[in-house]
Amino acid sequence: MLKAITLQRVNISYAARFLVILTMATGAPLIGIHSQWLTGPIVNMSLILAVFLIGIRGALLVGILPSTIALGTGLLPAILAPMIPFIIISNTILILVVDWFKNYNYFLGLFFAAGAKYLFLFITSSIVINLLLNQALAPTVAAMMSWPQFFTAVIGGVLAWGILKFINK
Repeated sequence: MLKAITLQRVNISYAARFLVILTMATGAPLIGIHSQWLTGPIVNMSLILAVFLIGIRGALLVGILPSTIALGTGLLPAILAPMIPFIIISNTILILVVDWFKNYNYFLGLFFAAGAKYLFLFITSSIVINLLLNQALAPTVAAMMSWPQFFTAVIGGVLAWGILKFINK
């Protein structure tokens, strides 16, 4: 009796969408090509798809895992471990801004979301870098957490838009 009730409450379609999106977001750091220009757009695409396909709660949950996996696989250098909470918050900012604009203007929302994510990471990484890191490494770390964040979010958003258009046909 208990099993039947539990299975009735599970929305199989939602669970499948959630698992596919979670796999894309967390699998991106694991594909073996440690490039911010490959992983970043895939993760951002996954976060944006999550907003549209599984809703804000699911998207926020998906936004927590990719940076942790990137650290564990070496895509994100161990020296940047203190940045993980800020990366998670930046993913949350991206998700919330995309969600806020989703019924208004997709590309305007994408632009603002990418900009907000970039600004947040740029500002917080500047503070963390100055407090915690060897100053010789600071320029490399600052570069990772600055303008590429904007462009990888925009690329991911354009990819997500294409997928959403394909799905809606």
